[in-house]
Amino acid sequence: MPSIAGGVACQAFIPAPLPPQPALLMDSKLQSRINAAMLALGRLDAISTLLPDARLFLYSYVRKEAVMSSQIEGTQSSLSDLMLYEMEGLPGVPMDDVQKVSCYVSALELGVHRIREGEPIAYRLLTDMHKALMTSGRGISKGPGEFRKHQVWIGGHRADEAAFVPAPANELAECWAALERFLNDVPEATDPLIKAALAHVQFETIHPFMDGNGRLGRLLIPLILTGGKVLAEPLLYLSVFFKKHRQVYYDKLQQVRLTGDWEGWLLFFVDAVADTATQAVNTAQQLNALRAEHRAQLSSLGRMAPSAQQVLDVLFEYPIINIATLVKQAGITPATAGKVLDRLSQPELNIVRELTGQKRNRIFAYSAYIDVLNQE
Repeated sequence: MPSIAGGVACQAFIPAPLPPQPALLMDSKLQSRINAAMLALGRLDAISTLLPDARLFLYSYVRKEAVMSSQIEGTQSSLSDLMLYEMEGLPGVPMDDVQKVSCYVSALELGVHRIREGEPIAYRLLTDMHKALMTSGRGISKGPGEFRKHQVWIGGHRADEAAFVPAPANELAECWAALERFLNDVPEATDPLIKAALAHVQFETIHPFMDGNGRLGRLLIPLILTGGKVLAEPLLYLSVFFKKHRQVYYDKLQQVRLTGDWEGWLLFFVDAVADTATQAVNTAQQLNALRAEHRAQLSSLGRMAPSAQQVLDVLFEYPIINIATLVKQAGITPATAGKVLDRLSQPELNIVRELTGQKRNRIFAYSAYIDVLNQE
């Protein structure tokens, strides 16, 4: 059982090391749902090899996850805001919000790159990702890359009325060391899906940083699944599911802490995985079909068709674009880029939409693509 530290006014929760003791009770109901999640993950992994360019899908899907994960923390940014910001345009929300989302993308890309280079999920990687996550706006003042040095609490305006009080600062090193051993299969290996489920709860319970714990804890999931070779690409992001079922998510985390109900959490987690993986496959298939449909439409454009096909390929990577970016990415002239975008925005094609209403510095959106990503 976990131990309690602190006085009566502020009892802090110090979680027992993983794996849980007593061991998980893998009854037929839980095993069946785990099997369904693994099947869905297998389909998701397969779709990444069948897409014409999995990199393009990953580019946008990562950004969608960054938006959803940050919205859980209270930002107002949309996918379009983030893409405008990356293009050095002006988003329709406060700049600090969209910078926060952009930092999430940077942290994820850093983590995935280093996991693929063979680096373990350990203190150095975790703190470097946190530093990337917290390097703009309000995050700069929240100790980027450093474990917290003070007691914090979650919910309530004072510690003795909090919904949850995580471990004291002087216990963090040992709590993290125990979790790090579990993440790296010491002393014994754990199935990556189960590891991702348990480690997410443990990380959120330890709450090692002053800020950004929720986002970083959600990032751990695709890192573990990619590092464990369950997925070749980091294509599983549970923020949409967690946001949709937010109260159940918090309740399940709290029940683990209060009663040790790891099995109840696992049932919720593997359902989230199965649902999210299935939705990701559907999204990839819809985007694939959209690309084929629009390529067929563009083949009727005569001499403009080859340039239009080049533009469409770029739009799959940059669904919000200006002429300067299109010229750089497609290797065509500004005049050609302008003519193609004008043609694609005509009612008979209606593939792109001009957003500014201006004659200069125009910005175009590949609306159908963004609509597919925004379905949930």
